[in-house]
Amino acid sequence: MEISAAAAPAGSCFPSLLLVSGTLVAAVLGAAHHLGLFYRLLHKVDKASIRHGGESVAAVLRAHGVRFLFTLVGGHISPLLVACEKLGIRVVDTRHEVTAVFAADAVARLTGTVGVAAVTAGPGLTNTVTAVKNAQIAQSPVLLLGGAASTLLQNRGALQAIDQMSLFRPLCKFCASVRRVRDIIPTLRAAMAAAQSGTPGPVFVELPIDILYPYFMVQKEMVPAKPPKDLVGRVVAWYLANHLANLFAGAWEPQPEGPLPLDIPQASPQQVQRCVEILSRAKRPVMVLGSQALLPPTPADKLRAAVETLGVPCFLGGMARGLLGRSHPLHIRQNRSAALKKADVVILAGTVCDFRMSYGRVLSRSSKIIIVNRNRKEMLINSDMFWKPQEAVQGDVGSFVVKLVEGLQGQTWASDWAEELRQGDRQKEQSFREKAEISVAQHLNPVRVLQLVEETLPDNSILVVDGGDFVGTAAHLVQPRGPLRWLDPGAFGTLGVGAGFALGAKLCRPDAEVWCLFGDGAFGYSLIEFDTFVRHKIPVMALIGNDAGWTQISREQVPSLGSNVACGLAYTDYHKAAMGLGAQGLLLSRENKDQVVKVLRDAQQQCRDGHPVVVNILIGRTDFRDGSIAM
Repeated sequence: MEISAAAAPAGSCFPSLLLVSGTLVAAVLGAAHHLGLFYRLLHKVDKASIRHGGESVAAVLRAHGVRFLFTLVGGHISPLLVACEKLGIRVVDTRHEVTAVFAADAVARLTGTVGVAAVTAGPGLTNTVTAVKNAQIAQSPVLLLGGAASTLLQNRGALQAIDQMSLFRPLCKFCASVRRVRDIIPTLRAAMAAAQSGTPGPVFVELPIDILYPYFMVQKEMVPAKPPKDLVGRVVAWYLANHLANLFAGAWEPQPEGPLPLDIPQASPQQVQRCVEILSRAKRPVMVLGSQALLPPTPADKLRAAVETLGVPCFLGGMARGLLGRSHPLHIRQNRSAALKKADVVILAGTVCDFRMSYGRVLSRSSKIIIVNRNRKEMLINSDMFWKPQEAVQGDVGSFVVKLVEGLQGQTWASDWAEELRQGDRQKEQSFREKAEISVAQHLNPVRVLQLVEETLPDNSILVVDGGDFVGTAAHLVQPRGPLRWLDPGAFGTLGVGAGFALGAKLCRPDAEVWCLFGDGAFGYSLIEFDTFVRHKIPVMALIGNDAGWTQISREQVPSLGSNVACGLAYTDYHKAAMGLGAQGLLLSRENKDQVVKVLRDAQQQCRDGHPVVVNILIGRTDFRDGSIAM
């Protein structure tokens, strides 16, 4: 029998009513949560406080041992700069944002901690992209703090407002945009830990302007001074006031500020034992140490002792240059490709098979390859094409080498293998001496100049290298005097790192002499930063190999393509330009070719007296670097 709707029992409407009511309540509760109403029941807004978010940033940096903050000032980030200054963190302002990040990169490499740079929104951040990418490829733990438009005005056409997060996600291990003052501290702690954990790298934290300034200033900008009278105006005013309250609710409640635990991968005992067994059977072992070997937690002196105990001939690259000092019998400097082809066991310790290793083609297929790296993907690059690892170990390199030595229990290798490699070094170095005596068409022979630099360089020096042809020559002739005393851009091959690296290096190691070797092309990126060195009283020494051109390019472009287009520069008076910025300037040319050492000594003395110095060295061209372009 059918029952009409009119005759249906009244109680049958109750479930529908309950569903509607429940949906409405859920919507109200969801809206209340989204608007922060529940959070503010427990966490109040201190409207009378004059504190600001910049103080929270500075507190976290201090708790993490940060001593320097590199920046180019902008209104978006002024509160954090002022707060850092008040807490004793030295704020160093540069003339270009990219220099600030390069300086932070140098600090990270030399101290094993996080280097920090802060720049303003929009173009301030886009100016850092090259340096951030360089830090990513070089695996440097750098924290970039970026200003941003107000949380309310993003995507609404505000000044210098762009989608900064999308820009930096491909470049950084960790990206976050802080939306409330209370989130500054936990976000920065997480970022600092991420930068140093696993494979180190850059991290980015976006700090909108309204979470950095005090409540009363943000209120003045955000909330209407007079309450609107119309309904729509009142609703908008309430929404703005609520947003403001959410920004500052619980802002000053105590939170832990110190470092979080780091996650650093380690080789397993089984992996170490397998590598011990492989190496114990070797007759002609070789080890190639890269930058990862110098990462914490293994100190450089402990790593050096382990390498010496191991007794395997070594090639050193990146930040590992100088690990064994200037003339150690285990350090082989030349003919690497030939040595790797002859070796029966090769240990790639923090070195990968990219273009620097000819994508793995320099390795013999009959050799047993042990590779250790924190990054598994990078570790196995090109292993499906030109080489195959016998043992691939994902773990910290320095710790692995120490454990490997412990497992071998003092095993030694025949000395004739190392002597064969050293003989190759001696032959190559004799050819360098012969090239140094050849006259060049114009000015000074760069090979001879760099030999004299090598003879003059003090034991407490740090070498910063920035350039192509001149620096490539220097890499064969000039030796860092110890570990963590050589700074180059790394695998990205970036020009323009020089001033920033020198800035960071001198601040970290004030008692060291910082010698910067520049090509004249590369120096164009760094010249203006001599204003920075002068203003901040940072004495560094720049040696410019000035051959009036982009010579690394022209030496291949001209014979292969028949034109020198875009490769020509001039014998510019860079020393005079530096003097115009307040630095000291010296000139070396054919006219005073017998005074190279004297001029270098004069530059050293001026640095010791507190002055940054540019030595403009006019050089000619040689065939030393023919065939140097990597395809």
